[in-house]
Amino acid sequence: MEKRFTEQSLIGDIVAQFPKASDIFRSYKIDFCCGGQRPLKEALEERNLDGEAILEQLNTLYAKSLEKDEKNWAEAPYGELIDHIIAKHHRYLAEELPQLSPYVTKVLRVHGANHPHLAQIHKLFNELKTELEQHTIKEETYAFPLILRFEQDPTPENGKTAQQTIRELVDEHDSAGDIIKTIREITNDFTPPEDACRTYRLVYHRLEALEKDLSEHIHLENNILFPRVLNETETFR
Repeated sequence: MEKRFTEQSLIGDIVAQFPKASDIFRSYKIDFCCGGQRPLKEALEERNLDGEAILEQLNTLYAKSLEKDEKNWAEAPYGELIDHIIAKHHRYLAEELPQLSPYVTKVLRVHGANHPHLAQIHKLFNELKTELEQHTIKEETYAFPLILRFEQDPTPENGKTAQQTIRELVDEHDSAGDIIKTIREITNDFTPPEDACRTYRLVYHRLEALEKDLSEHIHLENNILFPRVLNETETFR
């Protein structure tokens, strides 16, 4: 595995290239904001940390973030596609939403007086967080099992129930999409102001990454999974 980051890498540069590194640094109480312009080695020695293990963690997660999904999901069985959505996109949301939340709050608390739009970002992010958490739970506990049940037992009853559930999910996708679109507009396409601190920039980077993952997530459902199910239930309208 290529070692993207070393002990000589500046802490701030690591987070700039790989925003999720901030979670690792936070867990080890390594300052990446005010202390970002120093080599990682200094922070590791200062806190008497296992540099080799931390670098392994950083480089492994970074390499994983670069992996591309090249499978043709339009031809995959329902179960395989659903497992992929849960493992990649639902898991991402389950990890990222609670991790990003305190950063969004911190930036509002520190910079909100001079940047009033941060209050709206805070409000919208928390709305999005609640909607997506409830949405993914609904998919995993009800909608996806329903689709799999229809695949195994394509009765009119199962087909009609699947149709109604999919319409609800699409509406929820539209709502989430509208929120993240508004956040993009408010943040000027996730462009932080020139005087933004590292945490401020981190929030914008991760909101943009959230948008990217969400668009891939919704694409797999709205444009691949759901149309296939609806096509098969067409005779039950």
